[in-house]
This record gives sequence, structure tokens and C-alpha cells, in this order.
Amino acid sequence: MAIAKAERLMNLALCLLGTGRPLTKRELRTSIEAYIEAGTEDAFNRMFERDKDDLRELGMVIDTVESLDGEIGYLARRDRNRLPPLTLDAEEAAALGLAAKVWQQARLAGAASGALQKLRAAGMPLAGAEQETFSALEPRIPAGEAAFEPLMIACRDRRPVTFDYRKSNAAHAEQRQVEPWALECWRGHWYLAGYDRERRAERVFRLSRISGRVRSRSGAFTAEVPGVVAVRESVAEWAGESATGAARIRLRAGAGYPLRARATWTREGGDGWDELEIPHGHGLGAWLVEFGPDVIVLEPAELRADVVDRLRAVAKG
Repeated sequence: MAIAKAERLMNLALCLLGTGRPLTKRELRTSIEAYIEAGTEDAFNRMFERDKDDLRELGMVIDTVESLDGEIGYLARRDRNRLPPLTLDAEEAAALGLAAKVWQQARLAGAASGALQKLRAAGMPLAGAEQETFSALEPRIPAGEAAFEPLMIACRDRRPVTFDYRKSNAAHAEQRQVEPWALECWRGHWYLAGYDRERRAERVFRLSRISGRVRSRSGAFTAEVPGVVAVRESVAEWAGESATGAARIRLRAGAGYPLRARATWTREGGDGWDELEIPHGHGLGAWLVEFGPDVIVLEPAELRADVVDRLRAVAKG
């Protein structure tokens, strides 16, 4: 069905772009196979009006012209449907190339690669083979979670979703009804920011803790969608970036390099363990659990209790 509609829209667009004069609905119906096969005049009219609206929503400029005898015609002038020249500086092109790497592990990898090839052919300063030769490190953004693609589409289309989610300190997953706002990558993990309908509040969900299918639901959003900056701040806070204090931990020697990179001071021990002080904020407990037996929390007491509870929940399965 989706392929048939895409083909019908393409045929209508080509007819409207290729004509030198306005085409009436009667002429369009006899020119496009899908319209010819429409059972009744009413069915054709509904189909044509939907297609015309869809093309306009996609950005196509369609003019409606009334002839001297009162007949309505349609055409899309090429000069009004031509994109302006696209120019990117080196920094913008690098950012675009990095963004395309998100799709290396997703179903749109082919489309992203094809888009970059077209930009290179048009002369865009994207990294070519001669530049890649000198690159020792190549940044990559993983997007391997099964929930990534359906949530990305739901964010784009502003469609509510339901999914099963297991909190880091819970043994079992529970269903959530969410109005998805945006996806953000933080410390190599993807997070969804959105409005939790049952809790009637903003929430952030880590995609790796979503189990089963993400199901799209009909209906409009009930909460206002904040700006991009506000969403990023929310993800940063829930992921533990916004520190409100300091935590003291013991870390096994030779382990936990991401924690060492954030440490405000480090003292080496002679027993195979080092002592570190790191910024403490919301989400730190969930992050420390990922290092398993290589981390021991010394203080504060509430962080230690939080980590112990999370580890016990994981052990229970």
C-alpha cells in the first residue's frame, strides 16, 4: 500500500511539473493509472485531494488556476519548485557526515550513504578517500537498540507509543505510555525524553532498558513539547551529568577508565584498589552499577544504598 501511494504521488508530481499549462482533474485522471482504476468519481476526487495535500505538505508548490470558462486546473512551476544551491563549509559537512553514521547500524544506512554520495557528487566538501587516509580515529555513534528506529519515527511523526521498560533498580519491566519528544545520545547510550502519561510528568528512558516491541498509538500529544535545548538538559540531568555534590568510591586498579576521566582527585592504593572522588548527580548510581564488582561506593550513604539495591535487583533477574 505504501509503495502504491508513493508511486501515485510521484506520477502526480511528474505530471504537474512536466506540463506547460494547468491540467484539469479530468485530464489528470486519464493520465495516471491509479486514478484511471478508481472505481467512482467520488473515490477519484477523494484520492486526488489527499494526494494534492500530501505533495503540498512535502513542500511542493502547486498552483490552482481558473480558466476563462471557469474550469480549475493545476500545475507546479519548475522555478517555484527548485531548491536553492546548497553550500556547506567544512565544519557543517563534517557534522553531516557524523550524523549519517547514526544509521550505520539501522535500516536507513543505505539511504544515508546514498545521500552523502549525492552531496559529494555535487561538490560538497565531505571527507573523501584522500582525507580518510589520514584519519587515525573514526567517531561512530552506535544505534543498535531495536527500539531506536520506531522511536525515531514516533518522535518525527509526533505519535504516542507504548513499550515495556525496566528501571535499573527493578526486577521486572512495566508498560509505559509515552509521548516521545526526542532521542539523545549520552556517553554512548541512547535516551528517549518524553511525557509519561500515567505519571503525568516528563521522563527520560534509556533505550537499552526497553524490552519487546515499541507500539505506535493514534491520537495527538496532550503535553507541550519543549525546545531542543530543554530536552538535552533533561537528558543530561537524568544521565547524571548535572552534579549536585561529590561521591567517594574505590575502583579496582586498571578498571573504570570513564570514571577515572571524571575524577576530581585520585589516590592509588597498595591493595589493587584506588580511591576516587567523582561528581555526584542524578543517575550516578545506575552508571556505577555498570562497572559491577570493579566499584565499591564509600559515600554518600544514600548512593551506596542505591547501588546495592540495584545490584540486588539485577541478581534476582
